[in-house]
Amino acid sequence: MTIKPLRKAVFPVGGLGTRFLPATKAMPKEMLPVVDRPLIQYAVDEALEAGIEQMIFVTGRGKSAIEDHFDIAYELESTMRARGKSMEILHQTLLRPGAVAYVRQQEPMGLGHAVWCARDIVGDEPFAIFLADELMMGEPGCMKQMVDAYARVGGNIVCGYEVPAHETDRYGIISPGAVDGPLVEVTGLVEKPALGTAPSRLMIPGRYILQPEVMEVLATQEKGAGGEIQLTDAMAQLIGRQPFHAYRFGGERYDCGDKAGYIQANFALALARDDIGPQVRDFASALLARG
Repeated sequence: MTIKPLRKAVFPVGGLGTRFLPATKAMPKEMLPVVDRPLIQYAVDEALEAGIEQMIFVTGRGKSAIEDHFDIAYELESTMRARGKSMEILHQTLLRPGAVAYVRQQEPMGLGHAVWCARDIVGDEPFAIFLADELMMGEPGCMKQMVDAYARVGGNIVCGYEVPAHETDRYGIISPGAVDGPLVEVTGLVEKPALGTAPSRLMIPGRYILQPEVMEVLATQEKGAGGEIQLTDAMAQLIGRQPFHAYRFGGERYDCGDKAGYIQANFALALARDDIGPQVRDFASALLARG
């Protein structure tokens, strides 16, 4: 079996971010900061760590701040140089020439449609998908672990993250087959199963490695739940036709599309910082002591 290298990643960033209104009225939800870096920066850094070379952003109206973030800011850099400040923190946001592409999703028709919009740039190569509002923290990063597993087994790999049984009705859940360490064979995908009926506690938290054939499925995919073109439905059609595994991720996951999850991510990552962690810990201890 020939395993093509993984060079490209798709970032569907065209969503409206309605759960964070009014904060996201004029700012993309992917630009919401966790401590001092926007969510999209964490996702791109995870992709770079995994060896991915080209970032494909599927955008929508009002998302120009994402393009600006990964561009040169001449005025800002000039001012910082004049003041003798380091440029390193800005250089972390720059991608090499040719390493970024943008395509517009003209109407919000679901995750599957957003991925399909990137078909011409993806071409006939395997590709990764990152949902930036899922913040995955681990050493090494989630996608790096998945890419290492992909190099062994090829095919399609989704991240699998174990959730409590009482939460399984909120997610797409994996039907598991054979288990090989952190790799779990995927025999089926069940979208939001009724409590007590889930085939496992493994949900898919917004990290995927898919073969290009999924684009052919998406091209003819009918609308599913919510009247949208669902990526899960298209992936389900590949099971049995191509190798399909879940990689059980043992790091931390923060659902930053949820207000409570977003606050938890800020708090956890702030506590882990040497520069501000002690201050945040003291504040939190004093706040909790008040009852």
